[in-house]
Amino acid sequence: MERKFRSQSTLVLVVTLALGSAMGCDKLRARDQLNKGVQAYRNAQFDTAIEHFKRAKDLDPTLLNARLYLATAYASQYIPGAPSDENVRMGQQAIQEYQEVLNADPNNLSAFDGIGSIYYNMAGTPYDPKKFEESKDYHKKHIAVKPDDPEPYYWIGVIDWSMAYHDNKEIRAAYNAKSRKPIRDDEAMPPAVRDDFIKKDGAIVDEGIDQLKKAIEHRSDYDDAMAYLNLLYRQKADMETSAADRASDLKLADELVEKVKEIKQKKMENPTPQS
Repeated sequence: MERKFRSQSTLVLVVTLALGSAMGCDKLRARDQLNKGVQAYRNAQFDTAIEHFKRAKDLDPTLLNARLYLATAYASQYIPGAPSDENVRMGQQAIQEYQEVLNADPNNLSAFDGIGSIYYNMAGTPYDPKKFEESKDYHKKHIAVKPDDPEPYYWIGVIDWSMAYHDNKEIRAAYNAKSRKPIRDDEAMPPAVRDDFIKKDGAIVDEGIDQLKKAIEHRSDYDDAMAYLNLLYRQKADMETSAADRASDLKLADELVEKVKEIKQKKMENPTPQS
């Protein structure tokens, strides 16, 4: 009886060691597939990279980088505005893979940024304000985890400008289609039209200005954020009820344009060393 027990114990040990060895081999093979995928991705061989990342994920479901790279590879294949089923599927697969990363790591900043970027690209053509809002939500999740990063504030500002600019153009076009005296893009809106614009976009313009200012607070030479802040002040100018306030907003916008030129000139004269 004792000999039988020892025999069974030995068998269990052998099986356990074999399983452990197989799992270890799978992890090594997964990393090999990940490295091959990264190399293919760097060579712009995206279909090949996707297959390597898929194998890496299957071999080692705990290898989070495989999931991140797979999501990024899908995202790189997505073409904003292209209506084909294959293109839409690429975008959806990217979001799904990023979501799986968040299931394993709920505060993963790369996944927040990745989903935010995909929704932003999906929202432009055809125009979809709901997807813009979804994009903002993920950038806000990034801020909640790491509030010192300037990029998510920047992207919220960019999205707010995109929405306001779209609505501004539509409102002006609708007015001009019915008016005997059309207004140019650089002219103040008539009061009734201006009130419609304020009602629709006043809050997001104020939000965008606030978010871009925060981006600049965290990176003092953030010229891209300044460029969009300039554009949002021009949207704000179209909402002002007095000529003086409109002129003040436009002055702030013009000053930002000059600041951007100054920063870009300094960056050209003192380029950042490449690592």
